Amino acid sequence: MKPIFPVLLAVALAASPDKASAELNAEAGTSFRWSRAADASLARQEIYPAVLNSNVYVAGGVLTPPTGFSAHFEAYDVKSDRWTPLTPLPEARHHIALAEAGGLIYGVGGFSGGFPFWYAQATVFVYDPRADRWSTGPALPVARAEGVVANVNGKIYAIGGRAAATPGASHFNDHADTARADVLNPLTGQWTRTADAPSARNSAAAAVIDAKIYVVGGRQALKEPDGSLRQVNVATLEVYDPASDHWEVKAPMPQARGGLAAAAHGGRLYVFGGEQWVPDKKVFAEAWAYDPGEDKWSELPPLPTPRHGLGAATVDDRIFLIGGGEKVGGAQASRVHEVLVIPAR
Repeated sequence: MKPIFPVLLAVALAASPDKASAELNAEAGTSFRWSRAADASLARQEIYPAVLNSNVYVAGGVLTPPTGFSAHFEAYDVKSDRWTPLTPLPEARHHIALAEAGGLIYGVGGFSGGFPFWYAQATVFVYDPRADRWSTGPALPVARAEGVVANVNGKIYAIGGRAAATPGASHFNDHADTARADVLNPLTGQWTRTADAPSARNSAAAAVIDAKIYVVGGRQALKEPDGSLRQVNVATLEVYDPASDHWEVKAPMPQARGGLAAAAHGGRLYVFGGEQWVPDKKVFAEAWAYDPGEDKWSELPPLPTPRHGLGAATVDDRIFLIGGGEKVGGAQASRVHEVLVIPAR
């Protein structure tokens, strides 16, 4: 079994956006188009939505200022373009990742506490939409947050993120990136260790295509001699096949970015937004599509509102981009809700 905390990768930088754009088949300017949907009821970021029956569920999140965090839980009805408040999380969380399985919504891990006093949690909360009620599910084997979760064939996979590096970790800097991966079988209530990802990272995004999990982007928190952390974005795309318990490394994103959002549609991976801390601070508007058959990326029309820590969800021929931060860090959480309409192929 691999260590829980693999050695951090030093650098995983991509080609510059301008160079990447010139080398790709750009899809911007085709029939992809952006539209606006009803804003969320709460301005928040660091959210990981789930979809069930044409409803997009959003839980928890970081508020502005970033010392604030929430138990707020709501659902967006795609058909009516309306948000409905639901029973809040049992405890406030941010970076809690949602996944649907068996008609239930699972809220996995996440942090409690306001920055910089973040505590990674092992809790798993389970929401029943029919009863509008939360219950407690099987806890993660190792508490962690800022990872990704995905449902493949009814099982929930939790991959990467940040976990405590010291006993009783109570500060953001007390955590370290992990490549650890575990799978929950909701029928047995048991978590099982699976193959670790090739790289440790946090603030990545993920989506499922053809029963494989595509984990993309994110960043690595590299510790400096003075104990501070240097947040270095990565462009890496790694694909996990649960059937073989095997990982593959694919063509990296044209831009290295953390805090991005991802969704799948029509056998392709779509990624949006994100932020960068070094060498300079910026929030991204760029959007890209990845074709697994060709192992190539193409450029999409950019987000109308640049954001990071936003949530992405696919329903029918639309990808919904919800909330996020409009400035680097937690300075300006947003209620913005924009929709990418995908043309028929």
